[in-house]
Amino acid sequence: MRRTGEEPGEGPEPTDVQDAAGTGAAFSALLEDSAEDLYESAPCGYLSTLMDGTVAKINATLLEWLGVEREAVVGRARFADLLSVGGKMYHETHFAPLLRMQGELSGVALEMKAADGRRLPVLVSSRVKRSSQGEPLLIRTTVFDASDRRAYEQELLRRRREAEQARADAERAHAEAEAARRQAEADRERLTDALAVLQQSLVPSALPAVPGLEAAAYYHTASPDRLGGDFYDLFPLSKGRWAFFLGDVCGKGPQAASLTSLTRYTLRAAALHDPEPAAALTTLNSVLHERYATSGDPRYCTVIFGVMEPCGDHGHTTVRLASGGHPPALVVRAEGRTEYLPTPGGLLVGVLAAARFSTTQTTLGPGDTLLLYTDGLTEARTGPTREHLFGDEALQRFATEHAPATPQEMITALTGLLESFGGGLDDDTALLALGVPATHPNAHPATKQQA
Repeated sequence: MRRTGEEPGEGPEPTDVQDAAGTGAAFSALLEDSAEDLYESAPCGYLSTLMDGTVAKINATLLEWLGVEREAVVGRARFADLLSVGGKMYHETHFAPLLRMQGELSGVALEMKAADGRRLPVLVSSRVKRSSQGEPLLIRTTVFDASDRRAYEQELLRRRREAEQARADAERAHAEAEAARRQAEADRERLTDALAVLQQSLVPSALPAVPGLEAAAYYHTASPDRLGGDFYDLFPLSKGRWAFFLGDVCGKGPQAASLTSLTRYTLRAAALHDPEPAAALTTLNSVLHERYATSGDPRYCTVIFGVMEPCGDHGHTTVRLASGGHPPALVVRAEGRTEYLPTPGGLLVGVLAAARFSTTQTTLGPGDTLLLYTDGLTEARTGPTREHLFGDEALQRFATEHAPATPQEMITALTGLLESFGGGLDDDTALLALGVPATHPNAHPATKQQA
């Protein structure tokens, strides 16, 4: 019989009724669990102790965690006996006194001792049960397994310690790097100072005053960390006669400095014995070849050697030159003309046992300047890409633009030119300029007017 208003086919289906009945039966079965079963199989540990800590009741969950039998615990052990040594000390000194004072504690971290020796981290909550008159009767305690939490905390602690250690290592490494940097800077400064002193010992500290002549020099060091191999000198031979030389040895560093020192002193000694320029270079060639080539470590240098002496009473000076593979000297005349002074036939000094050198000669009049230089000047790299060498022609044009010029004026102009090269100047450069003053006291009147 249908209810009023129901159309045919409406109302609960038979399967829906059956499902509802099955669900109700399942809930009824769950509700049939006894309180004792819920206590014994709870997902946490339960135990009740007398006020002195003697275990009066303990559930199966906690017994399983500890791996002990009920008979060995109930009435035989105190709660503190189930704890580790550290946990027992904390229980006696903190947990139990606070519990007696407050009546309850919650979430206290302790460590229990299993039968197999394992340590079980737990969170313990306890409450004192009292009589109707307020007298304490027993203590109910809930125990939660905190192994996962302990592992998580230990992992966090480990990561924190690792992070702190990494930070400390980084700070220590930074401090060590900073100390090393400061030490390296100090060492470099000391090395630079030492090299500067040694470099200065390879060239005159100042050029001597030459009667009737002017002289100026400049030395550019490409790197303060390396000893260069360029050298020059100016020294008297006899009354009115002066010798000079300028050159460049192969290599850099201490070995080049040793070769430079040997070359300078050999040329000075050779000039005093025989002032002929070609003879001085021949002597130097023999010394270098015997010292280095015969020992299997050939070393050589390029050098231009000259002697100056006055000629006549009109302020003119004769210059005799010999070159050993060195760039030619450049003469800047008083009337503004410039020319290279060729010295053909000059071989590298020290390469061959018997090298031949030839001598050339020129005369400097009032206002004329003789310029000697090493190849660091002409081989300086120019242009945006540093692909082109400055070269001999550019040097002559530069000298012509600044002619006429005294030795000091020419050196000053060339110093500015070297600075303009910037990073393109990657080799040491030595400059030596010698000249006759335009107002020489013995100059012929016509010469003075021309100058």
